[in-house]
Amino acid sequence: MKRVVFRLIILTVAASLCIGAFFFVQRILQIPFRSANDTLHKKGTALTLDFLIPAGTHIDEKITIGQVVKIRISQNTSPYEAVVRALSDLIPPPYAWLGNVLLFFFWSFCVLTLLRIFTFMGYGRALRTSLLFGGVTYYFMPDFSPYGWEDFLIVGCPLLLIISRSYLIRRKKRVLV
Repeated sequence: MKRVVFRLIILTVAASLCIGAFFFVQRILQIPFRSANDTLHKKGTALTLDFLIPAGTHIDEKITIGQVVKIRISQNTSPYEAVVRALSDLIPPPYAWLGNVLLFFFWSFCVLTLLRIFTFMGYGRALRTSLLFGGVTYYFMPDFSPYGWEDFLIVGCPLLLIISRSYLIRRKKRVLV
């Protein structure tokens, strides 16, 4: 009974923190951009909102931080991204997927090799860890498609594998005890 109550308290606290963070971010996104940025400049803070200003966009007094973020996200930010997107559109999708999967397995194999040489991990744990680190490396490295959803898929599958393995081990321990 104590475990259930303790878990409910933890879940309630976590849910309230997430809801509070959501409303806090919504409130921040409603602040006028120009006055907030000018205040940060006057105080001499290390972080200002200048990095959010898209090139060639006029920021008036009434525009909010949320609107500036939407403008910034909707624009292509770099010529590199435009070139990669144009080149990746020339590659047929099955070959781009195959290239992405091979790139992911290449990074995972590199990490697996390092883990097996420099640690005493077993093959199973090293394989799961290398898949996760290979996915994270793949996420930050350029690939054959500039879209972001496959990056989350490649990082999410090893995470799902690690979580399911942990769940199975805990379940097996509960059955044995």
